Amino acid sequence: MRSMRVDWPVLMRAGLGQLGLRPAEFWALTPAELQMMLGGGERAQPMGRGGLAAMMVAFPDDVVGNGDDR
Repeated sequence: MRSMRVDWPVLMRAGLGQLGLRPAEFWALTPAELQMMLGGGERAQPMGRGGLAAMMVAFPDDVVGNGDDR
């Protein structure tokens, strides 16, 4: 599987600079919300099964020792 690479400096410049978001507002957005705010919502495609699987590998929910015992 291919790992997902995020160009954080570009996204942060767009969100904080171009859109004028505060840091807390930027970090509270989902990737889809940020994409829509930047004008890419019309072309956005739903995430496929492969994309979801790659995201689950890159960002697992079941992290041992994170202190969150819900």
